[in-house]
Amino acid sequence: MFDGSKSPLEKPVEDPEDPNDRSSARRIERGRAVRSHLIEEGLFRPDTASAVGNNLWRIATGPFGITKEELDFLERLGNQLLSFYQAANRLYLDSVHGKAPSWVAGYLDQGKPESVIEYGRMNRFKQDLPGIIRPDLIPTEEGMIATELDAVPGGIGLTAGLAAAYTAQGADVVGSSEGMVAGFERMIRSLVPEGALTLAIVVSEESKEYRSEMAWLGQALRGRGLPAFVIGPEEVIFTEEGLWLENDGQRSRIDVLYRFFELFDLKNIPKAELIFYAAKKKRVVMTPPPKAPLEEKSLFALFHHPVLRSFWLRHLGEETDSALKKLLPESWIIDPAEVPPHAVIPGLTLDGQPLTDFHRLGGASQKARQWVIKPSGFSELAWGSRGVAVGHDLSEEGWRAAIDRALQSFPTTPYILQRFHKGKKVEVEYYDFEKERLVQMEGRVRLSPYYFIAGKEAHLGGILATVVSLEKKLIHGMVDAVMVPCAIK
Repeated sequence: MFDGSKSPLEKPVEDPEDPNDRSSARRIERGRAVRSHLIEEGLFRPDTASAVGNNLWRIATGPFGITKEELDFLERLGNQLLSFYQAANRLYLDSVHGKAPSWVAGYLDQGKPESVIEYGRMNRFKQDLPGIIRPDLIPTEEGMIATELDAVPGGIGLTAGLAAAYTAQGADVVGSSEGMVAGFERMIRSLVPEGALTLAIVVSEESKEYRSEMAWLGQALRGRGLPAFVIGPEEVIFTEEGLWLENDGQRSRIDVLYRFFELFDLKNIPKAELIFYAAKKKRVVMTPPPKAPLEEKSLFALFHHPVLRSFWLRHLGEETDSALKKLLPESWIIDPAEVPPHAVIPGLTLDGQPLTDFHRLGGASQKARQWVIKPSGFSELAWGSRGVAVGHDLSEEGWRAAIDRALQSFPTTPYILQRFHKGKKVEVEYYDFEKERLVQMEGRVRLSPYYFIAGKEAHLGGILATVVSLEKKLIHGMVDAVMVPCAIK
């Protein structure tokens, strides 16, 4: 459990218990009330021995403040990212059918079993896109930078629960107390436009850390009149007519199945083939669709590839293309294939010289190693900052080893190289429950807006801010992170 120790960048607020300082007293009470609310809702477990599934983090005394301009940017971004997914889906299918370079599909299919590739190409799912888009954004001095896009995101129930907890204390958070749950409901109902429906949120063993927040979400949806049940894949009942679940001794047909499990884990998912068979035969609507290419970070590299520039511009339009060129960092697929003598790796240079071999990156000085190496997607290492190597945070030996590992892994798990962008400094206040005092922390923040797709529109449901201390290179949910919803300053 977090022991309450402080980094030099964290300092207690002076005299927080001063009876004359009503502002401090109110903030302390707010932090205590938020914590109690989350414990009652099953979203926060202070008695756990470790930070499991974001069930333990630092409690902020108020929402994380963003500007009106930042909110306007984030509200526009949803439809821009939806356009990006639509274009990426078109690019992959065009590549499969010979209307775009074949190496596009080759990269996006690399390392995947034939069954997963077949799912992604089925006519049944041809036009289907993820129902939720969550980018992870780093605010920098130059603007927002996306480190990745997540089509099967965690944190939905957590962000919704946090929004409800802070709203109950008078905060005006983005999306209000109901934005996340209402957005999820709208997305689900748009998939079955007519009549009543039953939703099954299927959470795998590999994703069990998120079970409690999904259970909270299911209860909230039932409170809005949508029968929603959180079950494991082994609990799905298959018949030739469709999929079913049991609740309180009653069997209900599943109309929509929300897939909260990863495609790389299918071999460990009980009844996965039966679930996908029912979706293929239109016995159930499944979202997100089983389209592994849309879950690859390699899409960033394809977006910046000069050969594909005209494709993206044509399908996105100038305004969205320009916005995404600023948002999506330059990225390269770390491919060990030999480059012809007359060619170079597009856009990749070291000390002003173009590169023809990723191995040469190993000779970069620590100052020049402003790069990140990460698995592209189809891997258990591709989420939660697992498998990520930050160049300037490693020794020369460690950096060379990271490059070698990425090159050797290409046949089964392609990696990408991405430019590192330093987040700007922010401040956040949290309440230290062990020492019973307010603490100001300097740190860097990751903003995770949740966009729910209904019809042809992306709707912003809420924004989760994750703040870590300045000395940390990677930002993710952890015991010493502050996790809090956003509000306009």
